[in-house]
Amino acid sequence: MSAEQKYQELVRRLRDGGGALVAFSGGVDSTLLLAAAREALGERAVAAIGRSPSYPEREHEAASALAASLGVTVRVVQTTEMEDPGYRKNAPDRCFVCKSTLFSALRELAAREGLELVLEGSNADDRSDYRPGLKAARELGVRAPLAEVGLTKAEIRELARTRNLPVWNKPSLACLSSRVPYGSEITLERLRRIDRAEQAVRALGVGQVRVRDHGDVARIEVDPADLASLVAPGAREDLVAALKEAGYRYVSLDLEGYRTGAMNEALAGQG
Repeated sequence: MSAEQKYQELVRRLRDGGGALVAFSGGVDSTLLLAAAREALGERAVAAIGRSPSYPEREHEAASALAASLGVTVRVVQTTEMEDPGYRKNAPDRCFVCKSTLFSALRELAAREGLELVLEGSNADDRSDYRPGLKAARELGVRAPLAEVGLTKAEIRELARTRNLPVWNKPSLACLSSRVPYGSEITLERLRRIDRAEQAVRALGVGQVRVRDHGDVARIEVDPADLASLVAPGAREDLVAALKEAGYRYVSLDLEGYRTGAMNEALAGQG
């Protein structure tokens, strides 16, 4: 089945629902899902944007503007995961705790709005990584229609491009807590310094970046093609100064480069 055929099947399935609340981050996956829901359901498609310390404020603003440009009603949900000690202690099931909190709130919101479905934007590729948040979605009856029809990340980007969705090539953006090694506490201070550090890397013209927070050490992951630009004369000194100002004592560059779920590598062989 081609990507376009999968998309048409996606729209067909969504039409069978009695309205949908879409968990919307402004990334390419949830944007294509929201566009499909709007096409299938019209005004019965609503975007829900979570407001959390683990997502930069500029991302909230960009998501709100994008949803509005699609002609979709927006509801903002204030998340409370930082109030949960189980989230802050950052065990390997942290994402389950976070998504359980979020999806429970979305289910309540959908019920108040009279919307039958709660949807999230996981795709077919996400099944190959350790993602406890998917377990939370299943337990709370939150559907992942992109994955259900077998759409991969590459197919989603192509479909978004052909539909002139402005985020079709936006780099993937996981929550800031995913930069912290399991077992190290999540704090507001830690999230803020990660955000400042990643902004400093992006200021050098780098799109895809993760600054992994190992206490005093910042471990920078970028696409391998961008490694050389960060150690070029002038850029290296500016980057070190910016990350030390953000709160790190040591600044390192991961020569393996950016990869999805890098923190999950520490879980290999644990069960």
